[in-house]
Amino acid sequence: MNNKTLATLFTVLCSFLFANTFAQQTHINVIPQPNNIIQGKDHFIINPKTVITCSSEQISKNVSILSSSLKENTGLELKTKKNAGAKNSIHLKLNPVLKPEAYHITIDKKGIVCEASSNVGMFYAVQTLLQSIKPTDGKYAINCMIIEDSPQYQWRGFMLDDSRHFFGKEVVKQILDVMAYLKMNRFHMHLTDENGWRVEIKKYPKLTEIGAEGNWSDRNAPRKFYTQDDIREIIAYAAERHIMVIPEIDMPGHASAASRAYPEISGGGTGRWEGFTFHPAKETTYQFIDDVMTEIATLFPAPYIHIGGDEVHYGNKVWFTDPLIQQFIKDNNLKNEIGLEHYFVRRACDIVNSKGKTMIGWDEIIASGVTPDKAITMWWRHDKPKQLTTALNKGFSIIMTPRIPCYFDFVQDSTQQIGRRWGGKFNPINEVYTFPDDINSLIKNNQSQIMGMQASTWTERIADTKRLYYMIFPRLAAIAEDAWTNQTRKDYSSFENNIPDFLKYLDKKGINYFNPFDKKTTPEPWGPTKADVIAEG
Repeated sequence: MNNKTLATLFTVLCSFLFANTFAQQTHINVIPQPNNIIQGKDHFIINPKTVITCSSEQISKNVSILSSSLKENTGLELKTKKNAGAKNSIHLKLNPVLKPEAYHITIDKKGIVCEASSNVGMFYAVQTLLQSIKPTDGKYAINCMIIEDSPQYQWRGFMLDDSRHFFGKEVVKQILDVMAYLKMNRFHMHLTDENGWRVEIKKYPKLTEIGAEGNWSDRNAPRKFYTQDDIREIIAYAAERHIMVIPEIDMPGHASAASRAYPEISGGGTGRWEGFTFHPAKETTYQFIDDVMTEIATLFPAPYIHIGGDEVHYGNKVWFTDPLIQQFIKDNNLKNEIGLEHYFVRRACDIVNSKGKTMIGWDEIIASGVTPDKAITMWWRHDKPKQLTTALNKGFSIIMTPRIPCYFDFVQDSTQQIGRRWGGKFNPINEVYTFPDDINSLIKNNQSQIMGMQASTWTERIADTKRLYYMIFPRLAAIAEDAWTNQTRKDYSSFENNIPDFLKYLDKKGINYFNPFDKKTTPEPWGPTKADVIAEG
């Protein structure tokens, strides 16, 4: 039975069960927009006598989440009971038939029933319910409706670059809170790059003693990094919100911070590109990577480790003249420096796989010879759509994060002065929202290989928290709806109408943002330098 038939049966069943109390499907003030809604003609009033009940211990932790959130949002302190109530109750009900992230909500004048088969599904039901409650004449009302919802994609992600500028665990926790509100479930931590190594590795203490010094703005800035206890704290905090944390340890390029700490594994170079790559012809390099990955794999429970694998050509000039490297290429029949780069990526992949993890890499890795059973590709080069189609044709699973429109270090409005542009293009919220409409022809026949999408934020021009939030919000809401809501259900005008409530939520949490409706009230916070607009492409 196809989705269209199921939707038809769902509508007919709802009409039958509720005797014409419910009207046709429409949009509600929730981000991301649920995929099936049958609107009603009345509403349920939540009052001090309303009771929260739950049918199963398996989903019971959501009772306290709902209770505390209602108290925070409305001031109502509702009683909770184990058994289902008849009237004037919000009942959380286990429904083992539903998929893990799916949920159903039924609201009539008597009460509310939320159904899910897991804690994550019920958590998402609670997020939808909380967004739907609106004050009416001093009371807290929610429209009668039936919602049947589940995500379009399994990967609904956000990436933060903590290397160029470091933000710390309290900022990360705030981002995780907003991600949970938006039903996003993957947090990608870019932990190492040229400007800083930001995660403690016990076996190699100089990585943080030396490699964590400085940032993009100030080479002499005090060292900043996450201890392993910090990482555990972040992972636990994310897990409570059903968000997986994925680490990225960049290689073979973007390795300058590691090279400063341990010059013996550096690929050489001078000036801007000094130590940009790991040395690809030394076994000590691969032993170092193996040791690091052992600690990373133990620290992060996620089944994935990202190794970067991008932009090696920027800083590998020494490879062309280093006698040891040239001999290594000859001895291993690698033909040239590109062959050596691919060899390195294959070795890194094998190391990651040996730790029981699947490797993720940027779209350069598809030419390396790694196979789809060992690695996942993130497509980021929007100007190279052939990389996407080649990856799909080779059978790779794909996470979509093209710089246009998914990079949030690109400006979001023509008036903004700091940030990136590509051939005059940038990433306003409406164009973020319409993704991936422009590449439907490329992916329509390979939907099973599309794991999902993420927004990625690089921080060369983002030096503090105020500016970070200004660049992320409210665009993150657009990515969240792109990844959750089916394209046939997306509607920008409805989404735009929902943004003001999202901005109120950010206000309540003390989070800065760009206001697309009132640009004068949210002036652009300056980046590291005032005249630093990047034009690319």
